[in-house]
Parts: sequence; C-alpha cells; structure tokens
Amino acid sequence: MTPLSPALRPPRPGLFTRLRRDYFATPLSALTSLFCVGLLGFLGWTLLDWGLLHATFDPAARQAECRAAGGACWSVIANRWRLILFGLYPYEEQWRSALASGIVVITMVLSCLPRCWSPRRIALVWGLGFGLFYLLMKGGIPGLPLVREEQWGGLALTLFIFVSTAIIGMPLAIAFALLRNSRLPWIARSSALLIDTIRSLPLVSILFTFAIVLPFVLPDFVLQEKLYRVIAGSALFFAAYQAEIIRGGMQGVARGQDEAAMSLGIPYHHRIARIVLPQAFRNALPATINQFVITFMETSLVVIVGFFELLSSANAAFGTSEWTFAFVEVYVFVAFLYFIFVFGLSRYGAYLERRMATGQR
Repeated sequence: MTPLSPALRPPRPGLFTRLRRDYFATPLSALTSLFCVGLLGFLGWTLLDWGLLHATFDPAARQAECRAAGGACWSVIANRWRLILFGLYPYEEQWRSALASGIVVITMVLSCLPRCWSPRRIALVWGLGFGLFYLLMKGGIPGLPLVREEQWGGLALTLFIFVSTAIIGMPLAIAFALLRNSRLPWIARSSALLIDTIRSLPLVSILFTFAIVLPFVLPDFVLQEKLYRVIAGSALFFAAYQAEIIRGGMQGVARGQDEAAMSLGIPYHHRIARIVLPQAFRNALPATINQFVITFMETSLVVIVGFFELLSSANAAFGTSEWTFAFVEVYVFVAFLYFIFVFGLSRYGAYLERRMATGQR
C-alpha cells in the first residue's frame, strides 16, 4: 500500500488536543491524571530537597553536620569514592583501573558505531580494547607492577566480568542455537538437554560450583584463577539463555529462504551467516538487549564467591562506624552508575530497532 504524500496527510492534532484526548477525556481519567501528576511532583520535590537543597557536600562533614542539615550526606562519596570505584586495587595503581575502565567504555562506544560493524573491524576494536584493559589491570611488565586478580574490584571488575561474559557467551550461544536446530536428532536432543539443564539452575549455584566445587573435582593443571572460572560459569549461563533467544529469532525467519538458498547450492555456513542469523538477530533484538541488561546487573552476584565488584565495594564504603548512617547515599550513587550503563544499553537497543526498521545497514 502506497503511503500518502505529506500534502495529503491529515493535520496532526496539537499538543493541547492530544493531552485532553489521552489524559482528560473523562472525569475519572482527569482525576487519575491529576493524582499521578501531583504524586510525581511531590516525589520529585522531596528528592530534590533531600538530594540537593538540604544536602551536605563538604568532605569534612560527618554525621552531626549531616543530621543538622537534614538532607543527603554526599560527604561519604567525597571520602569513599576510591573504595567504591576501585575496591581492593592498590591505591598507588588506581589510575590504571580508572584508565582501563575508560578504555572498556570507549571500546563499547566504538563497537556501537555502524562503520565498525564489519567482522574485521569489530574484532580489531575488541581485541585492542580488551588487550589494553587486561594489560593495565594485570600489569607484570616494566613500569606496571603485577596486580593479581584477587585485588581487582569496583567498577573495573564489574565491567571486566560483563564484557568477558558477553564476548565468550555470544559465540557460544550461536553455537548452541545452531546445534539445537540441527537436523540430526541426537545432536539436537543433546543440545536441548544441556541448555535446559543450565537454564533450570540459578546463576548463584553455577557461580558457586565453578568457583568452589570445581577445584575439588578437576586436576590442578586444568584449573585457572577463580575469576576466570567465575567468568566461564557466567558465560555458560548467558549462552544458554541467549541461545533460546536466537533460536526464537531463527524460527521467525521464513523457512523458504533457507530452502531457496539450498536449491541454489549456497553452502551451509554462508546460508547461516548471510541469510538466517542476520534476520534472527533482527527478530530477537529486544530480547537480546534485555539479556545484556540482565547480565550487567547480575555481575553483582559474584560477591558470593569473594569478589569485590561495584556493589560489594559500596557495602564496604559505609561498613565502618564512621559512615554507617550514610548507606542510602552510597546506594543512590551506585544505582546512578548502574543506571548510566543500563539506560545506555536500552537506548542503543531502541536506536538499533529504528535503524533496522528503516532497512539501513
């Protein structure tokens, strides 16, 4: 159906007309709208008054001064931000953790640009970014003292676990999805059993198993640092869920396209890479972005196996008697950091949906 030209389209109603139609069409709708606006206004003013107008920003202020002001005590952030952001990382080397975190963020931004979407460029961007991150965090070369993984913490550790999980888990998820769609029944059923088994277990139990149990059942030469075992368990958990998301996207691709490609003699790997998977990822894009968001937030679970990631570093920041009263401010600060990354992921997903809807490459 040919769309109408702009000259023939009916005029769009004005803002006042749309507000009256959507929110004040009936007396009940008007009352509900006014109540919600009033409630939001009250909450907004309360947060503004607590967080800014009557807040304490003086780094030298303590509990007495903060209580007297009656608002938030941001002094805890001014005094404990290093512990929150860097965890147990050596104080003199914390510039390396900050620089490594910045490199990861820049790498993520570059990989979101359309001009970097070729396999060679994306591999180059992630290879350089991840390599520089690991070199800075680990050290062990002239000029950079060695810092063992047990000392990593804060934001850098959260980003490392998230990025490693995604880099390892996504190719594994694609392999799982293809194996489950195999025409050979024994391969498809074995893959389905593996995926369903992993999905039936909570992530906490998988992390505990990889971090604590595996050293008792595997020989020493197979084991690596505990951090890498935790990342392997997290990636396996991510891959099981993402495989089902990709498989759902593949089911949305018309079967006739694959059959037509087979009739033309196109090899299997070309059919999958150029016909099936691009459309499957387009169909599964909202669920994929949601899975990335969940994975980023689930990095906080590594605290159960002894790692000092962002949230556990925040808990330590107010764990002393001097700052016990300021736990709300610390959690608000950490929530803001999580919000920046999660909101960025969701907005990028919305951008990709709009871009794919218009058929751009």
